[in-house]
Amino acid sequence: MGRIAGIQIKNYGSLKNVKLGKLLFDSKGKELTNMNAIIGQSGTGKSTLADAFGFLADCLEKGVEVACDLNGRGGYESIISQGAESSIEFELYYRETSNEPPITYELSIGLDKYDRPIIEKERLRQRRANERYGRPMSFLFLEYGKGFAFKGNNSGFLEEENQEIGDKVDVELADPRQLGIVTLGELREHPRIVKFKNFLKNWYLCYFSPTAAREIPNAGPQKYLNRLGNNVNNVAQFLYREDPKDFLKVLRSIQTKLPGVKEIKPIKLQNGQLVLEFLEKGFNKPFYSQKMSDGTLKLFAYYLLLYEKDARPLVFIEEPENGLYHKYLADLALQMKNSIKGTYSKQLFITTHSPFFVNSLSPEEVWVLEKQEDGFSTITRASEYEHVKQLCDSEVELGDLWYSNYFG
Repeated sequence: MGRIAGIQIKNYGSLKNVKLGKLLFDSKGKELTNMNAIIGQSGTGKSTLADAFGFLADCLEKGVEVACDLNGRGGYESIISQGAESSIEFELYYRETSNEPPITYELSIGLDKYDRPIIEKERLRQRRANERYGRPMSFLFLEYGKGFAFKGNNSGFLEEENQEIGDKVDVELADPRQLGIVTLGELREHPRIVKFKNFLKNWYLCYFSPTAAREIPNAGPQKYLNRLGNNVNNVAQFLYREDPKDFLKVLRSIQTKLPGVKEIKPIKLQNGQLVLEFLEKGFNKPFYSQKMSDGTLKLFAYYLLLYEKDARPLVFIEEPENGLYHKYLADLALQMKNSIKGTYSKQLFITTHSPFFVNSLSPEEVWVLEKQEDGFSTITRASEYEHVKQLCDSEVELGDLWYSNYFG
């Protein structure tokens, strides 16, 4: 399914110019890990970073003009960094597998002559295979909706030699406010474009709401948890019906984290609706999800997310500690790490204020956002702070170092 090796964001709110991981022309950067936690004081840009990922996903689904207004963003003028002299820019450095050359996706969004958000530039490029360093070749390049694409693998425009390799297709989009990678027609049959589009399309940005999760939905199994989590009952039903053994594993994992809960079952009511039934020790009658605590519902949803079939390639969760007992957090972090260990099928991004959560992570898995005097944020890998890696190697826990002001 692929994962992000690096991302750069320019002129998006307080993120004037931040880079996480490795980029195409970056010889010193280290690739992002499967687990990436973002920490920092309130107001340093953690929610802005999460929203930047959401903005990219919304651009893919709705187009850039609509994306600028979704989720209370307030339009392009509210999103772009104050005083910015250039456009909003994103660069994603992405790997499909460990054996394939990385793909770079560049996106620049500005305003047209009518002050409407428009895609100024969109480019996909990949280093040539079977070369030691691999010269980059653009296989999709659009400016204001016009440009070219190349068919087949290992084909494209080789910038260094001004040379075209493979079959080139001229492209002109009907609406330059829509991403070229989702446009049908000529681009439909390009395997690398299709793979990258599907990678972005399957991101999961979690905005879990316990209030929404207490809604009683119509019965019917659903494979994936939606953004608000108000289909948690349906996802439980899917796992229960498709693989009862895995569902029992989820329950056993959750039951060790929730005092007194001995069994959780999805129950279909006569009117076709579905509820979760919680059986607690010492009580003869069950409780239902509508009566359970916020923390219980959040933990249940997170564990369903970790055990989902055909996992989504990227999951972004904001502040999982909210509403949870602090002693659950270290174990939750370990469970998250175990669910993605050594795979290209899932990558996690987490924002957190909890040192208990961070205690289960390594310095390479933690990024620190800090607000500078100019009002914009910078981001630094925890391993880049002096003495932090050495102290962690000496079995001092990372969250304790953070709490003690060793960094960030």
